[in-house]
Formats: sequence, structure tokens, C-alpha cells
Amino acid sequence: MSSLVLRKSTPAAGTTPGTAQGPPLRRRIALVPTLTLLLGALYCLLPVAWVVIAATKSGRELFSTFTFLPGTGFTQNLKDLNAYRDGLYWKWMGNSALYAGLGALLSTAVSALSGYALAVYRFRGRETVFNVLMAGVLMPPVILAIPQYLLLAKADLTDSYASVLLPLILSPYGVYLARVYASAAVPGDVVEAGRMDGASEWRIFVRIALPMMVPGLVTVFLFQFVAVWNNFLLPYIMLSDDEKFPITLGLFTLLEQGANTPALYTLVITGATLAVLPLIALFLVIQRFWSLDLLSGAVKS
Repeated sequence: MSSLVLRKSTPAAGTTPGTAQGPPLRRRIALVPTLTLLLGALYCLLPVAWVVIAATKSGRELFSTFTFLPGTGFTQNLKDLNAYRDGLYWKWMGNSALYAGLGALLSTAVSALSGYALAVYRFRGRETVFNVLMAGVLMPPVILAIPQYLLLAKADLTDSYASVLLPLILSPYGVYLARVYASAAVPGDVVEAGRMDGASEWRIFVRIALPMMVPGLVTVFLFQFVAVWNNFLLPYIMLSDDEKFPITLGLFTLLEQGANTPALYTLVITGATLAVLPLIALFLVIQRFWSLDLLSGAVKS
């Protein structure tokens, strides 16, 4: 009994008597990732906060008031932006919605077909095709922009909506994601069962495999939509008519004109603030699809 009391009362070697050991230290260490994430979030959100606050300022307030002090000119900025060249800004927004929406849909469809084929079928050269696509993931877009321009110029398609949409249809990263997801979400036994029931390969893909792949394809669609919405280089090279500009290129032209007309800076900032809203709305609308069960779609079919 005395030895038990002695063991309880004797502090561990190298520690200070009366000091708590173990859990508090682990809790302090566990705070490090949280603090790191908070700093990263602060670093990312500060520019967003600046843009939102700056959009509320008039041209005079933008350069004369404290950075994070809200202004009184947001309503007037919206009116000026809407009146600029008879609403050209909203034309740019519509163009971006067309490029991003249609481009992401086409790219997702191609990625779904390609990824499913690479995941399910066994054919000669399959890995070679996949490795070539992976090399495309590593290829910087700036390297491909000029060859794409030359090819479309030969086809007389430059300065058209097709010149921006066509290069976006094939996304190597989208195909990669679709293949990985199809490999995990589409069991081979289910595909074989469909074949034994007499279903065609197309019917198996549409009615069985595709519903299983919906959560992964939503991710592909979101990535492609955001990439196309924020794309600047390709439209900058392909387009010359500002009526066909997306929002990124349109705001860039406004920013260039702001060097000679400082009043346009408020339009650029207000336009940039509004341009983020569709991305936020899209994320809020489609995020629920990520929680779908892998087999729920197929069961409902």
C-alpha cells in the first residue's frame, strides 16, 4: 500500500511537481493545424472582403477613405455599371454563362464517356491513352493556346463563340477524375448483370453507370465551370469583338481604360464583385449532390 502511494505522489523524471502532463500538451499541438487553416482562410478572404467593401465606395471615397471602411456609392456604382455602353457588362456576364455553362456540360459529358470507357473496358492501348491524357493534365494552357488559335484560324472559326467553346470540350483532368470515380463507383458485377439481362452497352451506361457516377460528375462540372468562368487567356487570344467577351476579358478592358479614366475603377471593382456571385450560387445549389449515395441513383432507376 505504501509503495502504491509513493508511486502516485512521485512526479515523473524531468517534470515539475504539480504540473499537468499529457492531454494539455496534446491539445496545444492539435491547435496548430487549426491556427494554420485560420491564417490561410484569412489570407484568402481578405482580398474578397476588400473587393466587397470597395464596391460600396464612390470614385472619390475609393482613394481617400480607410481601406475597410464601407462607402456610400454602391447604388450609384450599380447604375453606372448598368448604363455603361447600354448594359455591355450584362452581355459579358451572359457570354460567361454561355461559355462556362455549355462548356462545362459538354466537357462533363465527354469526361463521363471517356472515364467510363477507360475504367470498365479492357482494350489494347488503354493505358497508353490514359497516360497521354495525364500528360495533358501537366501541360500548361499557355503552351496550347497558340496552336489552338492557329488551328481554329485555319478553319475560319476565330472571333466566334465556337473558338472559345471547342478547346474546352476535352478536359484531361476531367477524364482522369471520371475514370477514378467510375472505377470506384461502378462495380463490375453490376455491369455484367446488365449484360446478362440483355441490355446494350449504351443502356448500361445511361441507366446503371451514369446515376452511380453523378456525385463525381458534379465535381467535374463544378471544376470545369469555375475554370471556364475564370478563363482569360483563351478568350484574349481568340476574340476581338468585345460583344463576345466573357466577364474576365471585359473587366480587363475596363481596367485598361481606367488608366486614362479613373472613374472606371469603381465599375471594375463593382463588376468583379458581381461576377463572383454566380459561382457562389452554383456551389450552394449543387453541393447537395456530393452527399448522394453511390448506388442510390441506380436503385431509383
